[in-house]
Amino acid sequence: MWKFVVRRILIMIPQLVVLSILVFILAKVMPGDALSGLVETPGVDSSTIEDMRTTLGINDPVHVQYLNWIKGLSQGDLGTSYIHQRPVLELLEARLWNTVYLSAAILFLTYLIAIPLGITAGRFHDSLIDKLIVGYNYITYATPLFIFALLMLFVFGFQLQWFPTGGSADINLEPGTFSYYMDKIYHLLLPALSGALLATVGTIQYLRNEIIDTKMKDFIKTAKSKGVPEAKIYSHHILRNSFLPIAAFLGYEITGLITGSIFLESIFSYPGIGQLFLQSISQRDFSVVTALVMVTGVATLIGTLLSDIILSLVDPRIRVE
Repeated sequence: MWKFVVRRILIMIPQLVVLSILVFILAKVMPGDALSGLVETPGVDSSTIEDMRTTLGINDPVHVQYLNWIKGLSQGDLGTSYIHQRPVLELLEARLWNTVYLSAAILFLTYLIAIPLGITAGRFHDSLIDKLIVGYNYITYATPLFIFALLMLFVFGFQLQWFPTGGSADINLEPGTFSYYMDKIYHLLLPALSGALLATVGTIQYLRNEIIDTKMKDFIKTAKSKGVPEAKIYSHHILRNSFLPIAAFLGYEITGLITGSIFLESIFSYPGIGQLFLQSISQRDFSVVTALVMVTGVATLIGTLLSDIILSLVDPRIRVE
């Protein structure tokens, strides 16, 4: 097992190197930089802007900029935001936990909704309720996240006014109090529910198919022939075997939440790293953009590693010894 884990970690090293090169190149080929907006600013001439570019290292050769950037990353220095005039690490620390809370809430609601629906559809497959659940799956699969989130915000935020339409907490509440944390949950519900309702598709379909496939196994037929109650067959045999692959794909669910949070945080004005990412692109704050892409890339690789480890525990046959 340890050999498998070490091998997967070693494979991640060249992946991170390639990712860093691609991220740096894409940031450089994008038009303009963080100082481009100063060109038309009254009182700031072009020579001053060029001096600032030289001081910040923007005019250095590309390979020198890349090596300096990698050196900073290896030391935990993600650079400085030209727009916010703050270290990028401070910006991430201020917003990271909001994204973590949102992702955790989406994951919790996803399984809370998907597991009962997947079990019901698998147990009563080809019935009316199964067709309704499959129909719901098709609709949510075909619905773009940003359109669904906008619709949820318009209906439940602006029209019915059941939920707040932006922010992560009321600024008038004192941080650390019970009311403050309850208000954070209140602000979290609408974006989390919007993301969870669409994220249930894969879990429902996979769990349904696993239950249907397990019901056809010989050991299930044997248990039925021996007179084992159907409820016990489902709880002790079918569900236990069907849940193992679902648990194995937890890491892939986490990686999907990272990309989904970018749209949700932007639409719901939720102050997380996804919103910061889009703002940094529009402001050409490339030090923040490259740092965020690297952080999310590392999180994606870790999520993939987690899934591979769980899969190897569930099914040792996939280990390459």
